[in-house]
This record gives sequence, structure tokens and C-alpha cells, in this order.
Amino acid sequence: MSESGIPPDEGRPVDVYLDLLSIRMDTEDYRLLLRVVEPALRAIEEHRLSGLDLALDGGDEELPQEVRDEAALVIATAVTGRMDNEVVELEVDESGPVRVVTDATTAADPSRLDEIADYIRQRHRQNDELRGIAEVSGLPTDF
Repeated sequence: MSESGIPPDEGRPVDVYLDLLSIRMDTEDYRLLLRVVEPALRAIEEHRLSGLDLALDGGDEELPQEVRDEAALVIATAVTGRMDNEVVELEVDESGPVRVVTDATTAADPSRLDEIADYIRQRHRQNDELRGIAEVSGLPTDF
């Protein structure tokens, strides 16, 4: 059994990636990372991803951006089976940058990144419209 409480399968890319991180990261940051990703990895292992809400936060303590990014990459590796994922930061609107995980080919393609940013902008506009409709209708707006 691994430190995370999830049985390792050394042939899985996510286990290889976690092994690499255990060598590269500070011990405390790595433990924090495991605590953050363990619920997601367990859900993936148990095939119960639908309806799962994943928050990449450290609970009561502030989660460093490096740990947050690595957590996103660990989960992406577990889901896709690929180790070439990258975190990219996109400017999508006046609210600030959005960080997304994508494969290396997409991360290196400015036109694809623009398409992703446009999609995120469109989703933000739709969500704002839906919140407005919900508010006027007296429905919850925290979706």
C-alpha cells in the first residue's frame, strides 16, 4: 500500500508520476499533495467519478500554487493515462487568469489555447446569464 492509502500499480502512469514527484518535491509539499489528490484517485480507482466535485484546496491550510498545479497534473494523469499533461495559464476575462490542464501538443499551440480561452469566456457568459435568471426567479445562484 502506498503512502496515499491507494494500492500502487507500478504499471500505471499515475503511480510513475507520483514516484517522480516524491523524489522531486519537498516532503511536506508531497504529503500535502497526497492528501489533496487521494479522494480523487480513490474515486477514479473505484469508478465513481460521475457527480464527484473535486476541489484542489488544502482544507484549512493555504495550498501553494505549485502543489495545486501538481495535484491537477496527478489527477489528469490518472484520468488520461498520459504523462505529457501541462498546466497553462490563460487570460480569459477581466477576472484574471484561468489555469487549465491540457496535453503538451495543445499547450504548445497558440490557436488551440485561444479556442480554449474563447470556450471558457463563453461558459462564463452563460453562467452569468443563468445566475441572473435564477436570481430573478428566486432560485439558488450558487451553481
